[in-house]
Amino acid sequence: MAKKKQIGRRVEGWKAKSWYKVYVPEAFGSTPIGETIAADSANLVGRVMSTTLGEIAQDFAKQHIKMKFKISRVAGDAAYTEFIGHELTKDYLRSLVKRRTSRIDSHIMGSTKDGKRIHLTVTCYTLIGANSSQIHAIRNVISAQMATFVAQNDWATVVDGIVTGSISRDMLAQVKGIFPIRRIEVIKSKIESKVIIA
Repeated sequence: MAKKKQIGRRVEGWKAKSWYKVYVPEAFGSTPIGETIAADSANLVGRVMSTTLGEIAQDFAKQHIKMKFKISRVAGDAAYTEFIGHELTKDYLRSLVKRRTSRIDSHIMGSTKDGKRIHLTVTCYTLIGANSSQIHAIRNVISAQMATFVAQNDWATVVDGIVTGSISRDMLAQVKGIFPIRRIEVIKSKIESKVIIA
């Protein structure tokens, strides 16, 4: 004979949990990005929340930038986060690929002035196809400039340079003297630390 489901006990479990509103860091306007539930607020610390820069800034043109935030502290029913990385959507990246051109990926590991260890993926899109020596030269310039930028700035400045596109524009100005370049994007960033995925 099948056992009856203990619905009452499950309902009581949900009632024992509380909802917490999650906020992005002050650098992004301290806006709420949603809610999460937990029986104990201590269990929220380390939880990862995802949204887009378009949702945060209320700007549809930035919907292709996916943002990740980790809850770092809880006060009352508010959970506050820190930025831990971003990634551009696959659809957006596909739209940048053109025939008879080159895509050049560079992977940079570095530490900011305030000790944040980060991994960055920078992609360069050329106007015409590049040969192996040109690709090598472009990758070297991008890697060197990005490593210097990370080492000379704190995490907040690095994040601002990534999400506003200012560091991409600076790199473009340097690289286009070597070869015709259409666009440079920091397509992914990640702070190197262990996190708990919600």
